[in-house]
Amino acid sequence: MAFIKWIVFALLALAVAAVVAGQLGLLSGRMPDDLGAKDGRLKPPSDTENSVSSQAGLYPDHPMRGYAEIAPLALSGNGPATIAKASKLLQAMPGVKIIQDKGDGYLYAQCTTRWMKFVDDLELWYDPSRKVVQVRSASRVGRKDFGVNRQRVETLRAGLGKVG
Repeated sequence: MAFIKWIVFALLALAVAAVVAGQLGLLSGRMPDDLGAKDGRLKPPSDTENSVSSQAGLYPDHPMRGYAEIAPLALSGNGPATIAKASKLLQAMPGVKIIQDKGDGYLYAQCTTRWMKFVDDLELWYDPSRKVVQVRSASRVGRKDFGVNRQRVETLRAGLGKVG
């Protein structure tokens, strides 16, 4: 019985240590230095199951293409108007901070979880050739995102569909 108590105590201590590490920012990861739309492309999906990208199909040999594939966002008005609407929706989401939105058809936001302070990088880019908003959302740390990035994009998609 004492052994079980020690195991429970150790697991509880580990959980508390993880939350404290998160609150101190030790689990946020580093901001990638290769974000943005370059030559009509956002950064490729991650090599693990922790990102989604509407441009995953541009990388047919990518090991996570199937996991990462997600549809681009349809326009709600023109490209810059859609990005502006998305910006307002994102600002209303908990933990989302808009880092770059100059009105030029590109938006970059950081999405931080409440307790562990994990950071996901979210990019939206108006693709004038396809007349859609390309999207990429990726976790900075960890091998899995448990569907959080996909859920965020689909929540944004649903919100854009409701906005007149």
